[in-house]
Amino acid sequence: MSTQRKSPNRNWLLILGPGIITAALVFGPSKMTITSKMGADYNNDLLWVIVVAIFFMMVFTTMGARIGAQNKETLLTLIKKKFGKPVSILIGLGIFLVAISFQAGNSTGVAISIAEASGSDPKIWIVVFNIIGILLLFFKSFYKVLEKIMIALVLLMLLSFLTTAILIRPNLLEVLKGLVPSAPEGSIGLIVAFIASCFSLVGAFYQSYLVQERKKLSKTNAADGTERLSSRVGIIILGVMSAAVMICAANVLHPQGIKVTSASDMGKALEPLLGDYASFLFLIGLFGGSFSSLIGNAVLGGSLLGDTLGYNSDLNHKMVKVFISIVMIAGSIIALVFGSLPLELIVFAQSITIFLVPFIGITMYLIGNDKAIMGQHVNSPITKIWGALGLLLIIGLAISNFINLVG
Repeated sequence: MSTQRKSPNRNWLLILGPGIITAALVFGPSKMTITSKMGADYNNDLLWVIVVAIFFMMVFTTMGARIGAQNKETLLTLIKKKFGKPVSILIGLGIFLVAISFQAGNSTGVAISIAEASGSDPKIWIVVFNIIGILLLFFKSFYKVLEKIMIALVLLMLLSFLTTAILIRPNLLEVLKGLVPSAPEGSIGLIVAFIASCFSLVGAFYQSYLVQERKKLSKTNAADGTERLSSRVGIIILGVMSAAVMICAANVLHPQGIKVTSASDMGKALEPLLGDYASFLFLIGLFGGSFSSLIGNAVLGGSLLGDTLGYNSDLNHKMVKVFISIVMIAGSIIALVFGSLPLELIVFAQSITIFLVPFIGITMYLIGNDKAIMGQHVNSPITKIWGALGLLLIIGLAISNFINLVG
């Protein structure tokens, strides 16, 4: 007779794995930069934006989780059957190109976090951590390794950012006032940028794949509701981390009139006020966010390209590992050659994202509404309403970004 040796706490952490991986994937250095800038420029006034973005992200991430839990076939396969092969190829290749485009920023973020703390050359760390990322692919069960690393990094980020926010001793009344919607003069660009990056339909799309990877390990075929809990907890953690960073910036940078150009600026600004400890603590959080995004972004891009080209999305498939490595290598080369993300690449990534993201949202929404595919787990009437509003928001952001690109 076998005995269950895993502790209940450990089991729960692993059940929450897919949602936590999505949170780690979305919360990268660019998110920290935008969030820090919101707090530095507008105090706590834009905290409400986090609530809005997190709410709609939760709607679509939960939808993605249900699609993954209810079906043995991948989401791209379902899209191919419902909308045709060209649509699935467009989405798969588009996500792969976006992943490569943004990987340079993740490589730079992880390098700067170590270089700032140690006084060393960032280029060394770009190479080191991309090699570490590729070496992780050689583990027998890569998803298990990925899940454990992401849970550890998210817990590290939570500890870093929440501790820093507590050390700052923010004015709680001012924090609460920030939950009341307002748009201070000149803030629209930042509001759009944050919602567009936090309400990540690419992350919500990939949640379906992560849930299926977790199901393989759990050896279950039926949806039991834990996938929805996982996605919701993960996205709440994403919101808490975003709020903590914004509160830090609002209470440290805003009173001094310090402007933010990168996430590492936040760590430097903490030093005079709270000493080396707080600065070091924030840089640890920056490392966690950058390294988790470096791995997660590459896994997302590589596995979806594998699925697009007929290799399935199995993270233990040799070709999928090759595609994941390609994303890491391309990102590190761009970061080493250009020092950061080149403007041309940002424009390229934005131009793809503008047209791709609404497309992803619409296909997910229609599959979630399809009773033949989803059975009793079809989108509820309230999910249909909030999902439709979320799509309108994303389409509005896409139009706004398109006007900015051509303007």
